[in-house]
Amino acid sequence: MATGLNKLSRWAVEAAMDEFVQIGRESFLLKYKFGPARDFFVLHPATGEACDSKAVVGAAYGLQFPDQGPLRAQDFSGGVATVVKLLKSLGFDLSDGDAAPSSNKERAWTRHENELIVADYLQMLTKELSGQKYNKAERARALTPLLNSRSKGSIEFKRANISAVMIELGFPSVPGYKPRANFQRDGLVEVVSDQVKHLPMLDKAAELAVDRPADVPESVPFQSLQVDPPKRQHRAEDIRPAYARRAVKRDYFERESRNRSLGKAGELFIVQFEQWRLVQLGVGQLADCVRHVAEVDGDGLGYDVLSFEPDGRERFIEVKTTAHDAATPFFVSSNEVAFAKEASERFRLYRLYHFRSAPKFFELPGAIEQHCHLDPATYRATF
Repeated sequence: MATGLNKLSRWAVEAAMDEFVQIGRESFLLKYKFGPARDFFVLHPATGEACDSKAVVGAAYGLQFPDQGPLRAQDFSGGVATVVKLLKSLGFDLSDGDAAPSSNKERAWTRHENELIVADYLQMLTKELSGQKYNKAERARALTPLLNSRSKGSIEFKRANISAVMIELGFPSVPGYKPRANFQRDGLVEVVSDQVKHLPMLDKAAELAVDRPADVPESVPFQSLQVDPPKRQHRAEDIRPAYARRAVKRDYFERESRNRSLGKAGELFIVQFEQWRLVQLGVGQLADCVRHVAEVDGDGLGYDVLSFEPDGRERFIEVKTTAHDAATPFFVSSNEVAFAKEASERFRLYRLYHFRSAPKFFELPGAIEQHCHLDPATYRATF
């Protein structure tokens, strides 16, 4: 195998396949300078589309190791003992040359199809934000006969695309549909924007959802609270067509970030977690020293909670809380960005999510920009 190829991660391969699906086979092979595969194709786990396996691996290498860049076709073999073995070890399904993909044009969604699936998605989101029940699987089954022979995986993938558009437009997304950064914006963005403008009920539901007061959750098992952070997604900026300015009245994530009740409840929750963590580590005397500095000393220090490592070193924790998914954008100040750099060895950003229903958090140590894409104007952080 090429140097480091055996270190390739599943997330990088999935990101490469996402780009393959979104920009099309011809554009993907041209971009990464690979010829068409003849023998082996890796199947996209959501859509089932057959992707040229060697080209996907070469692109994935560059996504995981951007300082080295994508592998070229001549850098490694694409046979059974290399690429096929690697992809199978990562849990992917492969097919032979009989599944070679045809032109992606036949898979393009029509405007009518986009309008149908977007309308259905926005209905689910309105119900979600209003606290009403709905059934994703039943809604997908009802959609299927109205669409152009779309598979279940294709519908799920498209819903994830819509999640990405909604987040870019400043709206929450439907839980369970992880937003995918690379997608064909022509058509879809326009349809989503048009429908959102004519749904005052969605606007009101989102407004009420982010403004609701919050309190510290009770009876949460701290031992299962922390999870791995989302992977920062590769953004194929060079393939994004220009599209009209977003027609949205509010950025609901920014509005949620100003919900002082939610923010304070999240900080107090992390104070409790840190006290529990230190007791579990056998340094209960340090647990008594954990301080909610944002409340006691003010919020200009660049962090919210002062905690400790087992050896007594200080741990500076900035807490960002949302009621929505793990990949929901959050806002950091220039002061917080600067402090995270200055105290990188001791700084931690705790991202609390699903706070109102089933709280979880992940930890981002050190400089924030090494984990997230930062909008330089607003420091809006996304994955």
